[in-house]
Amino acid sequence: MIKIAPSLLSADVSCLGEEIKRLQKAGADMLHFDVMDGHFVPNLTFGPHILKGLKRQTDLPFDVHLMVENPETVVPWFIEAGADIITFHLEVCPEPLRLIELIHQHGRKAGLSTRPDTNVKLLETYGKFVDLILVMGVEPGFGGQDFRIDTPQRIMETKQIGGDFLIAVDGGVNFETAPLCVNAGADILVAGTAVFKNNAYADNIRILKGE
Repeated sequence: MIKIAPSLLSADVSCLGEEIKRLQKAGADMLHFDVMDGHFVPNLTFGPHILKGLKRQTDLPFDVHLMVENPETVVPWFIEAGADIITFHLEVCPEPLRLIELIHQHGRKAGLSTRPDTNVKLLETYGKFVDLILVMGVEPGFGGQDFRIDTPQRIMETKQIGGDFLIAVDGGVNFETAPLCVNAGADILVAGTAVFKNNAYADNIRILKGE
């Protein structure tokens, strides 16, 4: 069954606690935190203290996508803050296996992601070790981009990598592109605007799930 991970970048930040409660009631499967450092991507977003504070508001898993230049430094912060899944970018990690092992040592799930133009084959070494691979439907860090038409192909290529991992898709996921991702083999859809559209969280989540 397809899982929906609403991106809290699209939530009302003035009342995140209430937004999370509404999302859980609406049928969200997990909550997605896009963590940006202003260096790897030109934006600055959630810090670990925000996750730690919100953890008391829900029992939904916290799915953290680190778009940062120094994941080795940052990962322990988010482990301590209560992240359940931590995904970092292959492009900025010289020793991915060590970081994956660290995440697993703390009982959390580890994920890998790449920019859209990074060769999917570079992930083959790590497929047996990760719990999740996050396929980007847009270039990370820039809002309002169109869904890249090569995304379904990259999902299919990722699915062919050996390993027992889930495939998530982040960026440009909406009512039209969600079925393309699912048909290509995605397990988790990260969606922002599509979930929060028209304040109809439950209806939007059901549509994204294909129900």
